[in-house]
Amino acid sequence: MVDLADPNEQARPQQPPAAMRTENAVGRGSARLAGVLFDVDGTLVDSNDAHARAWVEALKEFGHDVPFARVRRLIGMGGDKLLAETAGIDAESDEGKAIQKRRLEIFSERYLRHLSPCRGARALVQRIRADGLKIVVASSAKADELRPLLERAQVADLIDDTTSSDDAPRSKPDPDIVRAALRRGGLSAERAVMIGDTPYDIEAAGRSGVAVIALRCGGWDDDGLRGAIAIYDDPQHLLEHYDSSPLGAR
Repeated sequence: MVDLADPNEQARPQQPPAAMRTENAVGRGSARLAGVLFDVDGTLVDSNDAHARAWVEALKEFGHDVPFARVRRLIGMGGDKLLAETAGIDAESDEGKAIQKRRLEIFSERYLRHLSPCRGARALVQRIRADGLKIVVASSAKADELRPLLERAQVADLIDDTTSSDDAPRSKPDPDIVRAALRRGGLSAERAVMIGDTPYDIEAAGRSGVAVIALRCGGWDDDGLRGAIAIYDDPQHLLEHYDSSPLGAR
């Protein structure tokens, strides 16, 4: 069993407080909610630390010694941007492509099978489906790793449609993936809300005109999640307050 909790590493960018902050608002104005866009990593499956470690290990194999803490705070943005931020590497260069390929191999071989769903992930998605809302994934993950992540989150059979970094020319925090998810789901920004766990989700959705419900289970505190219309600890916490949340207030 791989231990994802190394006490010598900074496992989270921020330590989340216990308090909940919510605002009874959804979408824009009074438009009726029609769909929910979901991020996956850190939102539905507890994978952010594992992704960071896979990046650190892949970069090190290519001679780039990047601290875990530096990589961890960038998880949630696209891998192309992470490479540039951490090592000044162009993702389209031969080296960049090789590192990305190796990172996926390491993640799939060493970490994927040990991942667990975020608390309440399946139950929350089931409740949203029961309300008749369209569910579309808007993830920075590559298409070939998205399905296994949804399976580890135990929600693969509940998702109506998915978009990945392969469906957008620019990755998060650029808005392209969120816009692609809206198109895939036949949704307008005013009638959708996104559920995510990083500042990059909030920025990407905000630039698309989509409101965000943020979850702390990805590792960010309320200050890092500023701009969200509501913040909860994890999917279970949101489910427990569903009726008073922006989802229930629709």
